[in-house]
Amino acid sequence: MKFKKIILLLLFLMTIALTGCEKSGPAENAGEKIDNAIENTGQAIENAGDKVKDATN
Repeated sequence: MKFKKIILLLLFLMTIALTGCEKSGPAENAGEKIDNAIENTGQAIENAGDKVKDATN
């Protein structure tokens, strides 16, 4: 009886683990694109600030 419970628990945990390995969906892809755009914008602003700082010195 205990062996069956252990097997069922392991099967359940493996099922949960496999569902976590699915491909990312459209919402997740859109979120990643937004994150990248924000990061690139921040870097561009920082570079522009550095250029202004260098030009004034």
